Amino acid sequence: MTWLRALFAAGLSVIMPGAGHVLVRDWLRAALFAGIFLSASALFLPTDQIAAAGPITSPNELFEQASIMAEETDAMARFFLMFIALFAAIDATFRVLRPQSGGGGDAEGTTCPQCGKEVDEDLAFCHWCTTRLEPETSDEEPGRS
Repeated sequence: MTWLRALFAAGLSVIMPGAGHVLVRDWLRAALFAGIFLSASALFLPTDQIAAAGPITSPNELFEQASIMAEETDAMARFFLMFIALFAAIDATFRVLRPQSGGGGDAEGTTCPQCGKEVDEDLAFCHWCTTRLEPETSDEEPGRS
């Protein structure tokens, strides 16, 4: 299940850098990658031709506009935009697959054994990664001193 989630996060990041990080709930990195990609797009893509084309009403117009953008964008700009998307996909994949620590023992509540985040003690599952939580059993039997 973790590999499937990692591949899904990578695929989302290829489509739109930062979207895979949203899946992982890493909001700061999602905003960072999306901001970098949108800023680079505004700098490198021919926005004057895009604005002059007007609204896109059919899939044929979308493909035509994409081919105009590909022809008028130099190779270095395309490489830079693809590099950002690839780096975001790799980072999102590793964020899903990274080993989680339990937080170093300084967390005040119950932590998930899978993702290491703090969870509500009343729940039977982690609301971050949906791992089933086993109830804690004490070593002493109730009623004995």
